[in-house]
Amino acid sequence: MKATLPELAPVFQAAIRFAGATVLLWLWCLWRGVRIFERDGSLGAGLLAGSLFAAEFACLYAGLQYSTASRLTVFLYTSPFWVAVLLPLFVASEKLRPMQWLGLTFAFVAVVFALREGLGAASQAQQWLGDLLALTAGMLWGLTTVVIRGSRLTKASPEKLLFYQVGVSTVTLPILSFILGERWVWTFSAFASSSLLLQTVVGAFASYLAWMWMLGRYPATKISAFVFLTPVFALLFGSLWLHEPVTINLIASLSMVAGGIVLVNRKPAV
Repeated sequence: MKATLPELAPVFQAAIRFAGATVLLWLWCLWRGVRIFERDGSLGAGLLAGSLFAAEFACLYAGLQYSTASRLTVFLYTSPFWVAVLLPLFVASEKLRPMQWLGLTFAFVAVVFALREGLGAASQAQQWLGDLLALTAGMLWGLTTVVIRGSRLTKASPEKLLFYQVGVSTVTLPILSFILGERWVWTFSAFASSSLLLQTVVGAFASYLAWMWMLGRYPATKISAFVFLTPVFALLFGSLWLHEPVTINLIASLSMVAGGIVLVNRKPAV
């Protein structure tokens, strides 16, 4: 996403990503025989979740213009804390025990530890704006999860859950991009094309469909801890594919995140 900004404006890039994901999801539903337009009382909550989702990614892509990917990642991954604080207000069974709070904090500290070398890489000018947008994106991500788990959306199929979100994004993000005066470019380099393909197929379709499936079956406060693996694995894949050095800090961070996840998902002593 960050590397593609020189070619594609941020919100416009997000709009293309989710438009492609909407088409893929619709084709998937046709192939699997999944009905997503039946009335089930979830329309209001679905549109709310979709609006929060679209706003999250508008903030996320816009924030990349002002901050480093490392700083943005740290603020974005405050999302599980929003879920842990707000969701128990609507779903009593989602309340975390003190040991689980410790695990959540432990995992977040591990992410900060892994990314700390890149935190000062951005220019100080307008860096606060990128940080604020990333923090807002993390809050909106958490609120999206709260809406899904605290409403009738829990009974909807994963495909319908995702369709609400990518569908609303497909409609609203181009409008926002136009209002912001972004330049729409339709001739992409090989890199930009590959980036959009990866963001669409893997990021916006396959991984989010799996995430929606899990949200309908497992406690959100517990599985949210696993999202801390994302930035650490990004560093790991950079080492494997880009031949960046595997440092002791990276190994330590992976171990700390794993330890935090164990604490969050550990069953209480009888």
